[in-house]
Amino acid sequence: MYQTKIAGLGKYVPENVVTNDDLSKMMDTNDEWITERTGIKERRHIKKGDGNTTATMGVKAARIALERSGINKDEIDLIVFATLSPDYYFPGCGVQVQEMLDIKTCPALDVRNQCSGFIYAISVADQFIKTGMYKNILVIGSENHSGGLDFTTRGRSVSVIFGDGAGAAVLTRSDHNGQGILSTHLHSEGKHALELSLKGPSTNYWVPEIIADNPQGDDIPYYPYMNGQFVFKNAVQRFSEVINEGLEANGLEVSDIDMLIPHQANLRISQFIQQKFRLKDEQVYNNIQRYGNTTAASIPIALTEAWEEGKIDNEDVVVLAAFGSGFTWGSAIIKW
Repeated sequence: MYQTKIAGLGKYVPENVVTNDDLSKMMDTNDEWITERTGIKERRHIKKGDGNTTATMGVKAARIALERSGINKDEIDLIVFATLSPDYYFPGCGVQVQEMLDIKTCPALDVRNQCSGFIYAISVADQFIKTGMYKNILVIGSENHSGGLDFTTRGRSVSVIFGDGAGAAVLTRSDHNGQGILSTHLHSEGKHALELSLKGPSTNYWVPEIIADNPQGDDIPYYPYMNGQFVFKNAVQRFSEVINEGLEANGLEVSDIDMLIPHQANLRISQFIQQKFRLKDEQVYNNIQRYGNTTAASIPIALTEAWEEGKIDNEDVVVLAAFGSGFTWGSAIIKW
């Protein structure tokens, strides 16, 4: 089997910075309340007229990743796009990327695994490369959360958390045995699906039904719902399990981890995991303080920044891990 390596990374975030103080002007909240519960100080939001969408942000991140990889866009064999906030109900963003980047005809698929989306997308790409079917794959995680959040006091527990942005990776075939993506590990538990969800509009609950069921507008299912404490409890458990699973599959110990990049869901979750595994600050990368939770984009944005800042070197063991809606969770073990 072939080995898969990451040949190039890129990220893009909107220029519009939204601080906790900015949010306090829209809803009953404040910087202390948000920081204490999430660790977030600011996030980026698309601004009307700035030309950003989920697909266009993905394209901007992809252009950087392609340039850094040294791989021509027409050498891309497959596009995998992870998002929960596509530009359209259908078609997906993958085909938009193919058109915007003027990539020759190639397959494009979209992954809808929310916070675990990038891990799932990386795993899909890894399998295609390892089996020899494709050589070069463009993987993107991008989100436009701000277009669908409730910026009133009613929605503050969710809306203060999320931000917009995109990250991308170019994966390619490698002959370096023992380097690259060593393994990926994926899981789901659908019985908790509605604990972190957005139920409508959907083919199961369309607009006329929503209006009929909610004449006063008290229950608005087109805004995200999150059972925060329940999600937190499950997240710390599954993060730990899937990290250990990846290490054990490769004969590694916690002490072998050079860099852990967790999904940026909540700084308190990342800190809990860091303490549990007894990792030093320099072994864990967090940027949720600046960007909030960008769901499928959070790991590729953080991975790109860690690499740009020189915190990842050749031969380093890099662990990616995520947990989110579904519930779904996963990890990727990489020898850089």
